[in-house]
Amino acid sequence: AIRMKQILIILIHALFLIYTLTSSAQKDCKVMLREIDSIYEGKCKRGYAHGQGLAIGEDRYEGKFRKGMPHGLGTYTWSTGETFTGRFVEGEIDGEGIYTYSEDGRDTTITGVWERNKYIGPIPDKPKIHQQISIDRINFNRLGGSPNQVMIAFKQNGNRNTHIENLLLTADSGFEYELGQSKGFNEVKFPVTLSAKYHTWNKLRTRKIYSAFEFTIFEPGNWQVDVNN
Repeated sequence: AIRMKQILIILIHALFLIYTLTSSAQKDCKVMLREIDSIYEGKCKRGYAHGQGLAIGEDRYEGKFRKGMPHGLGTYTWSTGETFTGRFVEGEIDGEGIYTYSEDGRDTTITGVWERNKYIGPIPDKPKIHQQISIDRINFNRLGGSPNQVMIAFKQNGNRNTHIENLLLTADSGFEYELGQSKGFNEVKFPVTLSAKYHTWNKLRTRKIYSAFEFTIFEPGNWQVDVNN
């Protein structure tokens, strides 16, 4: 009986120690946005909310954090009842998402794109390929940065295709531009349509083939387009 009592006391102390350490770690996990910095539950890294978590203060946020700030996909709920579900960057709404608010007693939803907490407009259409001859695939990548440009990188077998001949590359706006081995247009106005005709080796390097493509990009930005033969 005495031994059982000692074991119970040890277990109680151990549980208390775990609770204390957990509470201390959670308390020391900082949220850097004042409106949601009262209570935090979730993952931490180096003393800051980092990863999936829930932060509650005057407002409420549940989702991804980085260095104490909402960063990634999440849902923010204001004290007024409005909500936003979508992408955050360093504590600001930045990217695609859904904003819901009440107007005249009815819920109203806006789906679109935000940039630094500012609504930009509806979600643009995805790039559309109109023509694709002797081409395996075309990959569209919207990069960071502000220039409105479209650059084409020709590839084959996973590497740069440096055997492009008789290239005729056109666009309905912008100025022709070269960056390294990529070719394209800067200062373009979106939507923009690009087309190209050229000759290149086939994959086995046994004969030259004629290739062509045409596509339209609707969303403004700095675009890198990989064309794979």
